[in-house]
Amino acid sequence: MAESVQTFGRKKNAVAVAYVKRGKGEIRLNGSPLDLVQPETLRWKVFEPVLLLGKQRFSNVDIRIRVKGGGQVSQIYAIRQAIAKGIVAFYQKYVDEQSKNEIKDILLTYDRTLLVADPRRCEPKKFGGHGARARFQKSYR
Repeated sequence: MAESVQTFGRKKNAVAVAYVKRGKGEIRLNGSPLDLVQPETLRWKVFEPVLLLGKQRFSNVDIRIRVKGGGQVSQIYAIRQAIAKGIVAFYQKYVDEQSKNEIKDILLTYDRTLLVADPRRCEPKKFGGHGARARFQKSYR
């Protein structure tokens, strides 16, 4: 059986599943290379885990990512979380604990959301107003 781990990243309603296995350093998102991520301004956000840890840590693994749900920005954040969690899980399972802790420390000092999901969700609308908290204007006459 091939050495592989499966992890996920979440942000709002977006869910990204990363499948990390031994390979030659290929990272694919929904079947296409990671360099083609749209919108272009958020492309660097996706590359953050790779840039932080260096190419050599990703050179012996292939990562396949599937993402669905949510909007553009939340999908990007879900993808970067899935990549970061995937590489940590792979290093824990198939490499050594020391390098796993090293990777984890680098990621956590940069941005905690790379490994820990953001629990905030959209609050549902209630009656008597236009939104979750806003109420209709009150008139006394």
